[in-house]
Amino acid sequence: MKRHLLRSRPRAAHPRAPRLRAVAAALAAAAALVLPVTVAQSAHAATTTCQPQDTIAAGDYTIQANEWNSTAQQCITYNGGTAWSIDTANFNLPTNGAPATYPSIFKGCHWGDCTPNSGLPIQVSKLGSATSSWSTTQVGSGAYDVAYDLWINSTPTTAGQPDGTEIMIWLNSRGGVQPFGGKTGTSTAAGHSWDVWTGNQTSWKIISYVLQGGATSVSGLDVKALIDDAVSRGSVNPAHYLIDAEAGFEVWQGGQGLATTSFSFTAGAGSGGDPGGDTQAPSAPAGLTVTGTTASSASLSWSPSSDNVGVTGYDVYRGGQLAGTATGTSFTDTGLAASTAYTYTVKARDAAGNASAASSPVTATTTAGGGNPPGDGGCTASYRVSSDWGSGFTADVTVTSGTTAIHGWRVGWTYAGSQHITNAWNATVTQSGSAVTAVDAGYNGSLAASASTSFGFQGTGSGAVPTLTCTAS
Repeated sequence: MKRHLLRSRPRAAHPRAPRLRAVAAALAAAAALVLPVTVAQSAHAATTTCQPQDTIAAGDYTIQANEWNSTAQQCITYNGGTAWSIDTANFNLPTNGAPATYPSIFKGCHWGDCTPNSGLPIQVSKLGSATSSWSTTQVGSGAYDVAYDLWINSTPTTAGQPDGTEIMIWLNSRGGVQPFGGKTGTSTAAGHSWDVWTGNQTSWKIISYVLQGGATSVSGLDVKALIDDAVSRGSVNPAHYLIDAEAGFEVWQGGQGLATTSFSFTAGAGSGGDPGGDTQAPSAPAGLTVTGTTASSASLSWSPSSDNVGVTGYDVYRGGQLAGTATGTSFTDTGLAASTAYTYTVKARDAAGNASAASSPVTATTTAGGGNPPGDGGCTASYRVSSDWGSGFTADVTVTSGTTAIHGWRVGWTYAGSQHITNAWNATVTQSGSAVTAVDAGYNGSLAASASTSFGFQGTGSGAVPTLTCTAS
């Protein structure tokens, strides 16, 4: 997938449920385990963004601003290669709640946003190697951690919250912050000494490895050894998939001056356990057809693909972006705008993570009126469920101004069931009974004519799509 610098992307791709971290003595800031990794940087004009959800392409990696729990200004700068820094930040959140931000660099598929040449996803049981080197600049003030975030999912791709395991690898921290859950043991995996913390969120497990003594850099860290350790503790299902590796800074207080000077992550499948070393991709889905549309949804069906081992699922793309996944040969895309044409393709995948070529495209045009009515104040809003696992869901709402500029917006809806919103980003969301109101976060309230912004949230219950109203000021 081709990337562009400073492409705006809603944070709904990465809702991190609040981490209930107790205040404790800070881990000692220590010298690096090894000398910092030196990587030759090619000439590159520095690129700075102060938008909370911008991303910056960095070759085979992507750098994400990822400010999701604060409206304070944060600016990050990409300096070429894999080097980037936080140049503006002065957060001030309590350390017993969620962090303000997690600016990071990632490789793999992050909520359906995939980097090139990553080698991911790989089924954990077939992971042959995974190593990383990371050199950082850390500051002596504030409250933050310096941590990897590895995401494990039950299927090779997901457009929303992964449902398997979140593995965090803490190189260092200061200011009394602690991992989610509680300390349940120690480990000497990958040749270092770690404190191990475990806990469970509503739909995924979390295991954290906290380096005893701390460090500013690691070289050739055996990440697979840590994943294997997590499997042995029952925190990772070996049938699940490693889909994404991130490295960055969760910041509660301060943050300015934190930086990555170099980063690398490589992973590869081993020959053992893979039936015949399966590298054959399934056939492309045929017969993709639009079976129905409403004002806010489009339904699709296709003929099943074939594979030498077996097809495990299908990925549905809208306009080249992952819209969702299906285990069968039908899919309904929801939260669409009325009277709008959308182009879809479908890819099949097998248990080894091989993906087929895309199907022939089809175009679905939603009907007029209905699902997302215009408000009387110059804006419309569309609602899209990005992930639904039965007992919970994540969703995105896109707000679009009318023919004139607006300076603030308010979106409202009423759930028909027992859905309850648990956390949100890029908007102030309140709920009273089944009625929900979302108000702009200030920095995203002013929109030029026909411009759009997005916010997202996580909730309990099913992700049924309600009818929205939008009022602008």
